[in-house]
Amino acid sequence: MNVVYLVRHGENPANITREFSHRRVDYPLTARGVAQARQTAAYFRDQAIDSIYSSPLRRAQQTADIIATALHLPVTILEDFRETNVGTLEDQPPTAAAWEQHDSVLASWSSGQREVAFPGGEDYHSLLARMRAGMATVLAGRDGARVVIVGHGGIFSATILDLCANAAEFVWFGQNWPNCGISVLELHPGDELASTPRARLRGWLDATHLSA
Repeated sequence: MNVVYLVRHGENPANITREFSHRRVDYPLTARGVAQARQTAAYFRDQAIDSIYSSPLRRAQQTADIIATALHLPVTILEDFRETNVGTLEDQPPTAAAWEQHDSVLASWSSGQREVAFPGGEDYHSLLARMRAGMATVLAGRDGARVVIVGHGGIFSATILDLCANAAEFVWFGQNWPNCGISVLELHPGDELASTPRARLRGWLDATHLSA
């Protein structure tokens, strides 16, 4: 069995300004975000982690680098774990109207209309497909691995219900994922490729390691 720790990045300025950030908007961590990443690194010192993967966005890479330095491991960057592609919303100021449009797409996905796409961005099917592709890459041919994936609240919280068979017991679609919050998945080899959820969610949005 493999264990995967999904970690949202530490705080960055877009969390404060509420800017949309998929590619063009790409901030580093704030001082608070760095502190959160260091506390997360301390949490993982006792977890016997084998490998660390990250989204290519700076806030995720920096969080992953801080964890990796503490564990004396390299970081592998995977495009599959980039944040949800919100299309042209990223080119707009984060107004109430823009967020209403964003939330409308998520509501459509939650109600089963998964073909609805962000304007110029992706629909739910493509988002889930790349999350599964990333998981398949990380766990290919492995059994007994313990892996950290540093990414984003949007892609993680949107896809978790389709990744884990038991997630519906205590997760709702699009639930807010705190900065450096950790969720833990258990997967048997091949489960990351399943079209139906077979992974098991063992821990959900743990932030008890954070003092900030």
